[in-house]
Amino acid sequence: MRYRFAAVSAAALLCLAGATGMAEAKPTSLYAPSAMVFSIAQGDDAAAATVLRAATLSCMPTAQGTHPDPKAACTALNSTGGTLDRLLAAPDVNRACPMHYAPVTVTADGVWQGGRVSWKHTFSNTCDMSATLNGNAVFAF
Repeated sequence: MRYRFAAVSAAALLCLAGATGMAEAKPTSLYAPSAMVFSIAQGDDAAAATVLRAATLSCMPTAQGTHPDPKAACTALNSTGGTLDRLLAAPDVNRACPMHYAPVTVTADGVWQGGRVSWKHTFSNTCDMSATLNGNAVFAF
């Protein structure tokens, strides 16, 4: 009886050792993950603002998501080199915006080329946002 208990215990330990070895993380792709959620919200505090629109985007291995033009958005993100402040252009000088304060906050959260991203920028109003983003595909949804 004693040998049977020892054999069962040894078998259980071997099963546990094999199961823990299977839990190791293994890469499932040759590409670094890139999956983002973008939002446009009314207000100057991203946590308390009212979300007006949102879109998802995944760029590897192919451009996809709820974003209306994922390929153009992925191209624009690639051009930033990981610095999302580069999405902000000098405002279009030929565009006049009203001077009223109705803040709009844009956010980008997720993983870009394997690194965690949490970015936000607040504009004084939607006209200022449109003029500063100047047709950028990332927030064109």
